[in-house]
Amino acid sequence: MKHDYEIAVGPIHPALKEPILLRLTIDGEEIVDVDVIASQNHRGIEWIGMNRNNPIQSLYLAERVCGICNFCHPSNLVMAIEEIADIEVPERAQYIRVIQGELERIHSHLLWAGVAAHEIGFDSLLHYTWMVREKVMDVLEAVNGNRVTKAIIMYGGVRRDIDEEKAKLVRKMCSYYREAFNKLAKLFLEDDTIKKRTREIGILKYEDALKLAAAGPTTRASGVKKDVRQDFPYFAYPDFDVHAITPDELLGYTVGDVYDRIVVRLLEVKQSLEIIEEALNNMPSGDIIAEKKLVKLMAKIKASEGEAVARYEAPRGEDIHYVMLKQGYEPLYSWKIRAPTYINILSWRPMLLGYQIADIPIIAASIDPCLSCTNRFAVVKDGEEKIINADYFHRLSIEKTRRLKK
Repeated sequence: MKHDYEIAVGPIHPALKEPILLRLTIDGEEIVDVDVIASQNHRGIEWIGMNRNNPIQSLYLAERVCGICNFCHPSNLVMAIEEIADIEVPERAQYIRVIQGELERIHSHLLWAGVAAHEIGFDSLLHYTWMVREKVMDVLEAVNGNRVTKAIIMYGGVRRDIDEEKAKLVRKMCSYYREAFNKLAKLFLEDDTIKKRTREIGILKYEDALKLAAAGPTTRASGVKKDVRQDFPYFAYPDFDVHAITPDELLGYTVGDVYDRIVVRLLEVKQSLEIIEEALNNMPSGDIIAEKKLVKLMAKIKASEGEAVARYEAPRGEDIHYVMLKQGYEPLYSWKIRAPTYINILSWRPMLLGYQIADIPIIAASIDPCLSCTNRFAVVKDGEEKIINADYFHRLSIEKTRRLKK
């Protein structure tokens, strides 16, 4: 006789360090139904950003949307405002932005690789991977002054240059990772323990990745050749041969499982090294900021009006920011963020169905979720939770759009 039981994994659970609830229906050890309940944490960053005195204050807030993706979020905000205010960014600054973005990708992917090893109980590999990761963290500190929040990007360019001394450190880092890459690849791709825990586990089919609009390594590991740097290049990316990496480049075929997500991220680390070295070799001379005087810069932004959408290929996938400015109104008039985890969480259902309870941590971690980025809310009134459905949100969106257009 078939007996189904419901279990709750979370909000505090082994796969993630941030709260989210997976409500699972199981038959024995097999997962037969999945419901994801987010919203255990809401920081109100968009609202706070729209109530700062000016866009520069909001820029440093954007850097704190996510501790790992602390370059992609301010970059999106900057690109949106540069489009509205018609700010022309110097070419050298665009190259420095590319380097910063790829350093962040290396850092993020290596951090994820260590976490993935931990989720399957391979802690010696976690410690080794994070030891290797220290090299890029040291370079980030040398170039920016900080290991984490970089405070490097500014409207119209960047705040600090990469001189020859700093470039030498970056090149040395690239050489270090070229030597370490083969060992990392062997440890992650040839070890029998990792293969048994990741091969044919958490499969996301190509069709489901398209249907659910999955982003980043999550969708590319299913064979979808989608990458903002390739499809809608920004910064100096048009000067580089960036292509969406899929598992078949290394393996000759694509499964779309956890193992393929490891393959994609490792290959992207290698691609990032190539982009960084090319950027250093071909970086043009010139200014790094369009307007050095912040007072003049703020006056230009304050005099601008309009709306823009910026897109950025964050380490986890496509990051989108919508911004609206009103002439004479100094703060951000409207600001909306859609981080990649927000869309990738939908992939958890097809990934988990049919698999075992023991597979939950590595499957959940395989999309590299960031719940501080996904930051949404739940409505509770008189002790009862109110479900906010798509129709209700759609009506609210229409009402807000009408208010903004008045």
